[in-house]
Amino acid sequence: MSEKPEHFIDENGIRLDGRRVDEIRPMKIEIGVLSRADGSCYLEWGNNKILAAVYGPRELHPRRLQRPNEAFVRYRYNMAAFSVEDRIRPGPSRRSTEISKVSGEAFEPVIMIQYYPGAVIDVMTEVLQADAGTRTAAINAATLALADAGIPMKGLVAACAVGKVDGQLVLDLNKPEDNYGDADLPIAMTQDGEITLLQMDGHLTPEEFKAALEMAKKGCEQIFEIQREALMSRYGDIEVVPVAEKEEKDSEESVDVLEEQGEKVENLDEEELTDEEIVEPEAESDSEDSEESTTNAETEEDEGEKDEQ
Repeated sequence: MSEKPEHFIDENGIRLDGRRVDEIRPMKIEIGVLSRADGSCYLEWGNNKILAAVYGPRELHPRRLQRPNEAFVRYRYNMAAFSVEDRIRPGPSRRSTEISKVSGEAFEPVIMIQYYPGAVIDVMTEVLQADAGTRTAAINAATLALADAGIPMKGLVAACAVGKVDGQLVLDLNKPEDNYGDADLPIAMTQDGEITLLQMDGHLTPEEFKAALEMAKKGCEQIFEIQREALMSRYGDIEVVPVAEKEEKDSEESVDVLEEQGEKVENLDEEELTDEEIVEPEAESDSEDSEESTTNAETEEDEGEKDEQ
């Protein structure tokens, strides 16, 4: 671990990596990098390098874990042994298990799991290189991998962290700020502003906490725009409609359909049917029945004459 810097922010408000307090690190995104996954994304955020893959929906084994009315979203966060300066022990740890749990729960409000009862959606995130904020970077990559897999979602999820260094709040901590800062507040939220993940390490006053939430919201808005541009570059021009606007639009369309159907019914009532159109089919039917009965009678008479002879 590197030595603690004397100052994290200079007199001009510039941080160690040249950013201002409310700026996020540069982000690079590539979607569809794994051919054997249903959806995948490679994300670089600062010096973080994250690979996310989605498999499913597919049948869940063992069957005792299946949910009869919805799918099970299984999220896995893992740091490669070579992802940090000091090599770590490979395999799951208490930290990775905890991050996997809370990160998977961050997607519960947006994934439409009711469409796939008894199935499982596996979301795998692998940290290839760590540089602070890996859990938020993994969530951003997993969101795009889910979209690439075609999983029905109400919207995207974006995540970033706010910290406190030199007595000031800063957005998107880098490694020195994360290691030696006074607080770390990772947050994930939907496009409607609903917070789906919030954790805090350190101490913030109530006023600082409120200001940190607003700063995180602005950071997530920037990330939403980056995610949208990445999806547009792969799939063309798309329209991302918030859930509230979509429900309002659907209700307006349903009202228009009902009004159109009402007009058709009124027009149908105004049309008059002629007596001939109603009577003719019955008359034809009666004539056909009379002809058939006459023919049957003549046939019976002929047969009777033959019997007498």
